[in-house]
Amino acid sequence: MPPAGAPRTLALAQLANSVGDGAYYVTSALYFTHVVGLSPAAVGLGLTIAWAVGSVVGVPVGRVADRCGPRGTAVVLALATGAAVASFLVIRSFVLFLAAATLYAIAQSGLAAARQALLAGLVAPAERTGVLAHLQATLNAGLAVGAALGGIALHLGTQGAYLTVFALDAAGFVVCAVVLLRLPAVAPVPAARGGGLAVLRDRPYAVVTLLNAVLLLRMPLLSLGIPLWVTERTQAPQWLVSALFVLNTLAVTFLQVRTARRVTGLATAARAVRHSGLIMLVACAVFALSGARMSPWVAGAVLVCGAVLFVAAEMLQSAGSWQIGFDLAPPGRVGEYQGFFGTGVTVARTLGPLLLTALLVTWGTPGWLLLGGLFLAASYATGPAARLAERSRLSGTARSGHSGMTPPPVGTRRARETERRRAARRERCAH
Repeated sequence: MPPAGAPRTLALAQLANSVGDGAYYVTSALYFTHVVGLSPAAVGLGLTIAWAVGSVVGVPVGRVADRCGPRGTAVVLALATGAAVASFLVIRSFVLFLAAATLYAIAQSGLAAARQALLAGLVAPAERTGVLAHLQATLNAGLAVGAALGGIALHLGTQGAYLTVFALDAAGFVVCAVVLLRLPAVAPVPAARGGGLAVLRDRPYAVVTLLNAVLLLRMPLLSLGIPLWVTERTQAPQWLVSALFVLNTLAVTFLQVRTARRVTGLATAARAVRHSGLIMLVACAVFALSGARMSPWVAGAVLVCGAVLFVAAEMLQSAGSWQIGFDLAPPGRVGEYQGFFGTGVTVARTLGPLLLTALLVTWGTPGWLLLGGLFLAASYATGPAARLAERSRLSGTARSGHSGMTPPPVGTRRARETERRRAARRERCAH
């Protein structure tokens, strides 16, 4: 847990909903098919549409957090997410499922952006990456506990067990909202010059976001690509899929904070991302090696080595991307920019399954090497792209004529002028 104060409260809010999320992630596919009664194709289509909408709406919702205050916005979105999950308990048709899933995706995307804006308003810039590392560790700890609870529900296999899991997830978001209310309010930021969704016109930042989306292909790689590879292309026992997931979760829980200490600015962030690309290339080569003809235990040992390299690259990439995403966001637009930066997660989760299935299951070893090369290229391009985005932001600030500083309120200028006049009158009277 992070130090006492706002960081610890943010971590407790994260923990409150991540336990329910962990249970949701491991049971949702079977719940929607066995309890709701939808076909796997319908579930996949509905979730794809929902997250596509959520990724688009996340940017204006982030802007709302900037303008209306991130704490209140985060509380409302946490309650909306809980309501969406609770609605899954009663819906039994595709149309209602699509509506609930879309609300869930919009609220989740917006909540992530609002939380980032809230963190930016409560935590000093030099401490943000460290606090985010604590939050990521807390998230993984909660997911691990939730996944264990979800495993119990899967073992029982009853409708009541599934309903209990979803009720737990909904309650977790309500608790999250209550915990967020304990945080100090962050004042809304007045509309910045250049109104509208300026992030959509910030091409250098869009390039950084696109490169980050490529690097985030590691997310579906862990949840889909590696399990498919283990079961379809190796001689390793299938239970190793669960063991590799637990290894990843525990490593992030206990080592993410230590890894993030190396990242203190854009330069160190770019270096961390670059190193993550190198390690990921080696990890992909090791995973590819596990598909060769070897005994199940040897294949399992090779897969564990690949998983260790994978989680090391993941932690470096996470720490670097957090710093880059925050540092390149102009003051007053953190929620808006974080909402856009967060679309990389949705893009990776939407396009990743199709890409990874083709590369790994169909192509095998060449697919792993191509994927590793893609990670390497994106990681090495991130540093130059971030520096270009930083120069673009600084030049835009210089052109605005106030060096990035918000002009003093009119009332303040008038008060100062009045005080100067009074001082002048006092001086005349003295003479």
